[in-house]
Amino acid sequence: MAFLCGCNGEKHKKDEIAIDTIPMMIHQIQKCSKLYASEYNVRKIITHDDQLKISGSIIHQDFNIDLPLGKRKVAIPIEATIKAYVDFNGFSKGNVQKRGDKIELILPDPQVVMTSTRIQHDEVRRYVALTRRNFSDEELTIYERQGRQAIVNDIPKMNIIETARENAARTIIPIVTQMGFKEKNITVTFRKDLSIKELVKEIRSEG
Repeated sequence: MAFLCGCNGEKHKKDEIAIDTIPMMIHQIQKCSKLYASEYNVRKIITHDDQLKISGSIIHQDFNIDLPLGKRKVAIPIEATIKAYVDFNGFSKGNVQKRGDKIELILPDPQVVMTSTRIQHDEVRRYVALTRRNFSDEELTIYERQGRQAIVNDIPKMNIIETARENAARTIIPIVTQMGFKEKNITVTFRKDLSIKELVKEIRSEG
């Protein structure tokens, strides 16, 4: 994916300035360190229900019977904060390609981090039939983990990476123009496709 900007301009003098200032430009970009370029707040309700059954066989006939009053249900609201950032610590001359008065910057791929997740405990809803035991802490922990994973799986649908790329480009372009390049001669490039494993750098749960 590329973001293009710039215009025609004086070539030779500006070109010399740009060549001389590329190391300085790289240093300025490196100073961005981790640029948090987009943030999403997500709320998801995880539900689980099960039915107590009796199964077996009589005279070679299998049976599977739902027991009356054998149901359990639970709904768990989960809130999560997801951020996308671009890490410029490793940005170097290898990320810069210059051709005449034109320059291309190949930025590191955005990474995604879930900085916090929180269970809305006061909004958890349960139904447990009289014949069933209540949900154990271990079961609830499993459902909550599944909820967090469901949020992670939804990340590609959130447009968070596209937003991060656009915001990172907007941040970097002014640094490059200060080094003597015209905006329409600047191209900021990212890879087009990232898998979910590549997208999600770290999952942290707080609180």
